[in-house]
Amino acid sequence: MSWSWPYAWEVLPRLLHGLGVTLEATAAGFLFALVVGLVWAALRRSRRRLVARPVAWLVEAVRSTPLLVQLYFVFYVFPRMGLVLSPLTAGILGLGLHYSAYTSEIYRSGIEGVPRGQWEAARALGFTRLQTFARIVLPQAIPPILPALGIRLIAIFKDTPLLAVITVTEMLQEAKLAGAESFRYLEPLTLVGALFLILSLASSRLVRRVEVWSEKAA
Repeated sequence: MSWSWPYAWEVLPRLLHGLGVTLEATAAGFLFALVVGLVWAALRRSRRRLVARPVAWLVEAVRSTPLLVQLYFVFYVFPRMGLVLSPLTAGILGLGLHYSAYTSEIYRSGIEGVPRGQWEAARALGFTRLQTFARIVLPQAIPPILPALGIRLIAIFKDTPLLAVITVTEMLQEAKLAGAESFRYLEPLTLVGALFLILSLASSRLVRRVEVWSEKAA
């Protein structure tokens, strides 16, 4: 099969529409993972074992099962429990929950990297544990872990094609549908690969710059 530039230009707008869905799922899933991961990390540091232990088990369970299984569970099992979600919402929730387990470990490493003396000094000044965590520890923990969080963002972006299994028409799914309609797969799949490569390389460079900045800030 030879390359056809006219067909490539014809199918490109369709792929860019799918790219929009891909970026939406990536951004929303990453934001969800950032927020929920911080909650997991905070709960795992609870002095109450009845709180810390179940959260630790939950995080390990999420990390130890495939994302694909979790997506199926959210989209097909949750409705049996009364929670019916649109495909894109279910995909964002699945991505966010899965990667929140990883971001929680990243947060935990950053928090544990803050010297213990910071906690003790804050306690001596009359800060509550929550105030110490939010105002003193967390601002010091975030800069060193930004590169690791950036790597997770790239990982979410590259995992978005899995959302096709729950009928989300993201970029790769658009390419497959276009290929099935025209019986030409070379152009759409090549363009999708090129778009993933360009955006992943750009993101990697951005993460590298953030890493350099965090090293200088430290």
